[in-house]
Amino acid sequence: MKNIRIVFMGTPEFSVPALKTLAKEPGFDVLLAVTQPDRPKGRGKKLSPSAVKQAALDLGIDVYQPEKINTPEGIERIAGLKPDYFVVVAFGRILSRQVLDIPKIYPINIHASLLPKYRGAAPIQAAVLNMDEQTGVTTMVMAKKMDAGDILLMEKTPVYPEDTASTLHDRLSQMGADLIIKTIHGIEQKKITPVPQDHSKASYVSMLKKSDGRINWNGSARSVCAHINAMTPWPGAFTELCGKRLKIFKAVVSSAPMQTSALPGTVISCSDKGLFVAAGDGVVQVLELMGSSGKRLDAAAFLCGNKIDLPACFG
Repeated sequence: MKNIRIVFMGTPEFSVPALKTLAKEPGFDVLLAVTQPDRPKGRGKKLSPSAVKQAALDLGIDVYQPEKINTPEGIERIAGLKPDYFVVVAFGRILSRQVLDIPKIYPINIHASLLPKYRGAAPIQAAVLNMDEQTGVTTMVMAKKMDAGDILLMEKTPVYPEDTASTLHDRLSQMGADLIIKTIHGIEQKKITPVPQDHSKASYVSMLKKSDGRINWNGSARSVCAHINAMTPWPGAFTELCGKRLKIFKAVVSSAPMQTSALPGTVISCSDKGLFVAAGDGVVQVLELMGSSGKRLDAAAFLCGNKIDLPACFG
């Protein structure tokens, strides 16, 4: 049996498990990894490769980094490989119809939600922020309209109260890697038929901005904690105290029997167990945060170097 010929497209760390899994699957031949050009990173603005480029080089896979993919040069480079499939995971570029028509069988996308829910750039954060009970990954046949293609397979996972965007990212990334193998084998064995999405149920989530990290203490304690989790690791949840910004990394709904009529955002108690902050409904127990020191600290360590005179108010 001939090898299944695959062109992989992806850029960030989320894409890497799928690339590695495809590369080691018997009978699969990853011909090329297409990723974005090296970008300046860090304080020194040194050009750095994408996570996919680094992984592909480690695997001995050829890398192609066009600034624009929908060009005659790009189309010629990829079409000349005669791929059976594209596998696209967080590539970060819109593919033209001419590019999508290149694979002999399908261009397949791995998307980190249960489509048609959360089409767009931030589905992982949206699932945490909205306190969904479950989310998952979807493989679909790519269409010109973003995330609107026919569904191939789905896999679900619970969203736990302690999940952050970071922990859910890692879980969904590996789930997507496993699902793409099942998807391609299912297509080859003629066990999978693409199913159109119900476009009337579609919802969209935009790319996050730094300003999205600001905490609104007027919400319930549960929603404030969900917001903090959704913004971790980026853009980071933040609030202000006496005109200085504080980043909050970890918080839970206080289980202590604590009632307060204080305004939302009021720090009502401080101890080595946390900073207890009034929300619109309930109390948030802040466990890890960072002030002007630039170090992530637990509450006890933070309070050693940062005295808070009560009552104080975040906002």
